[in-house]
Formats: sequence, C-alpha cells, structure tokens
Amino acid sequence: MKTSDFYFDLPQELIAQTPIEPRDHSRMLVLSRETGEITHKHFYDVIDYLNEGDTLIVNDSRVLPARIYGEKVDTGSKIEFLLLEQKQQDVWEILCKPGKKAKPGVRFNFHNLLEAEVLEVLEDGNRIVKFHYEGNFFHILDQIGQMPLPPYITEKLQDQERYQTVYSHEVGSAAAPTAGLHFTKELMEKIRQKGVNIAAVTLHVGLGTFRPVKVDDVTKHKMHSEHYEISPKTAELIRKTKQNGKRVFAVGTTSCRTLESVGTAHNGEIVAEDGYTDIFIYPGYQFKVIDGLITNFHLPESTLIMLVSAFAGYDSIMNAYQTAVKEK
Repeated sequence: MKTSDFYFDLPQELIAQTPIEPRDHSRMLVLSRETGEITHKHFYDVIDYLNEGDTLIVNDSRVLPARIYGEKVDTGSKIEFLLLEQKQQDVWEILCKPGKKAKPGVRFNFHNLLEAEVLEVLEDGNRIVKFHYEGNFFHILDQIGQMPLPPYITEKLQDQERYQTVYSHEVGSAAAPTAGLHFTKELMEKIRQKGVNIAAVTLHVGLGTFRPVKVDDVTKHKMHSEHYEISPKTAELIRKTKQNGKRVFAVGTTSCRTLESVGTAHNGEIVAEDGYTDIFIYPGYQFKVIDGLITNFHLPESTLIMLVSAFAGYDSIMNAYQTAVKEK
C-alpha cells in the first residue's frame, strides 16, 4: 500500500479559514460503514445517529497557547518556540526556529516573564529546555502565548477559546483535537437527555499529527508518540456499553487511537491506564473497540485519512472525499 494511494485533489479554497457560528451548524457528511451510502446533514443532526445506551467518547485535552516569541539574552536576536511536551517540572521538549541559534547553554527571554535555557539538542532537531519564571507557568503562557494553529490555517485567530472544545480541561495539547470543536454545550446536553453516555479520555495531541508521511510504503511510516489516560470510570462505562450490546462512538482520531491502543494491548478489553501510544492505524487494521467515528476531513496522504480508510473502507472513503470536494 502506497502513500500516493491516499492522494486526492483538495482545492485550497475549500479549507475554511474561519469557524462557523454556532459551532454545531457545520455541514456534516454521514458515511455508512456497512453500505457506503452518503447523506448530507448538519452537525446538530449527529444526535439522530446516537441511540439510548450508546457511549460517546471525547478527548478532554486542552490546547496550550504553545507558540511563544522571544529573543536571545545576549544579542536580542529573535526566536520562536513551540512547546511540544512537558518532560518534568519546568522542562519541555520544544521546536524552535531558527534552530541554529538554540545551542546547549544558550538562554532566551520571553517578554521579561519567562527565561529559557537550552539543555539538549535531540536527534530530530527538537530541543529540551528549562524555563525560569516567577508565578504560575501556565498563567504566563496565557498572557504571552499564541495558539498553534495547523499550517493550513492562515487567518489569525480572533478568539483563543474558539480553538478549544467546550469540554476541554486537561491542559497539554500542542494542537486541538478538532473533531470536538463542533459540539456546543446545548448539543451535549440534548445528547445526554436522549440517554447517551458521554465520557472522556485524555490524549495530548503532539505536532506529529501534522507530520507528513515521507515514505512511499505506508507500513514503513513511524508514528510520533503521545501521552494518553483512561480513567477507571470511563473504562467501566465502555465495558458496560459493550456488554449491553450498545455502540461506542469515538469523537476524533485521538479518542479512537487511545481506545484502540488500549484495546489492542488487552485483547479487546478496555482497562484504566495511562501511558504513551504510537499506534498507526491503516487499512488492514481490525478495530477492537469503536463502532462509530466522528471526525473532520483530513489532508491528502496523511496518517489520518489512512485511519478513516481503515475504519470505513478505502473505496468508500475515497468516494466520500471526492463527493465532498464536488459538493463544496
């Protein structure tokens, strides 16, 4: 299976640059996994596809305003940091540009509120840095940081909260788990009132989400590793849903990868645990946990279009994407 098998023509003008209001008024394409049939709806219609006793699993990770701009302490030359993952107290793995300035021992100042010292340069060019500051690190980030929008979004974000899901509260992602951005609090409440369970897992989205597949042979691609957590309460709810013959819907590829990672490690069972996953799902993968997937459209040749092709079938997905491009 080649990476080029997952190419489709995506006209630039079809990538929305500003979000729709209200959130749940986005258009939604419904694809039947069984028949390949396509229906055109709006996101608020998602409730019609959920039955009493089903369980909806969301990712409650919250995006850090992880892009910060500063200057080298001794020369004042400019630097941009993108925080990827906290390694320990005040120690982070980051991307920076220009990278040549960030050698071990070099210090950078950010708005006189944060100072960072480069500790190490990793093999992939990322840096390990230690931050020095007074007060609360995350409060400072809220003051000086910008949201790390995907590279295909070029418009400036007017409202930082619009790039968070309404249920996010575990801070740690370098990018939003975007499938959940379409839910409003009112829609969530209507879904609950219908007797559908809603529970959360946490997977902190790394920048590898946007990393292109650079090998021709799909099976040779190595996924980035991301931290996840499933609580005892969520694990028990999923087990009960399955025992009752009801369905588990994952909101987003991050929720899907969390559930499938744990299911793969425990013979299809869901247990409470936290750890790291680098699961790469592509056609041929047998799903162990989820029965439905709510997700956005994905870029050509990305690991994410490979995942949805594994779930709904390659031909069905390619046909759905061509239909979506045609229907605009």
